[in-house]
Amino acid sequence: MTETEFLLWVRGPALQVASIIFILGIAARVLEILIIGRKRDLAEARGSAVAGGLRTIIMRTFQDPGTWKRSTFTLVSGFVFHIGLFITIVLYAPHILVIEEVLGVSWPALPTPVVDATAVITMIALVAVLIHRLRDPVKRFLSRFQDYLVWFVTFLPLLTGYIAFHRIGLSPTMLIAIHILSVELLMVVFPFTKLTHAVTLFFSRYYNGAISGYRGVKS
Repeated sequence: MTETEFLLWVRGPALQVASIIFILGIAARVLEILIIGRKRDLAEARGSAVAGGLRTIIMRTFQDPGTWKRSTFTLVSGFVFHIGLFITIVLYAPHILVIEEVLGVSWPALPTPVVDATAVITMIALVAVLIHRLRDPVKRFLSRFQDYLVWFVTFLPLLTGYIAFHRIGLSPTMLIAIHILSVELLMVVFPFTKLTHAVTLFFSRYYNGAISGYRGVKS
């Protein structure tokens, strides 16, 4: 298989399979949440479930000063790499073109040097998170294979994208193919790991907040 044939395979059959697994996997996880449902709350309403749910979504996104003081590194590094991932994925011109081709929508992109620098900062933050996990006795004890797999499949597209952009080592065709393949690996792993929190995060926060809000308790 030539480099061009490999790229065509990655952009064709491999992408189709990864997309099907990703979409069906996410749909199954969301359906699982909806099917589980919740029992009717027989307690007397002392507040608004909707207000409580929305409040919890906001409050759990922007933590209180006490949490910042106790977990400064975790929160800062988390915000850095999550924001960095968003910028790299959503505000990079070639990525926007791919999204436009698939979904028919587009938006302005950030300058390429800004996205490039953001990718580097994001990778540094992810490496720092990994080192912290390995050095902290409690986090190291609690970590399982899935935690390291999630880190790997998140870090790999950033690394391969950076290498492809700067054309380091291999031919541009092969570098692009490897980068796309790393994204497809992320797509396949996504529905079956903790990465699904990107989708279920607001479901769970709203659910917990709604229960507390209904009972007049701040969450």
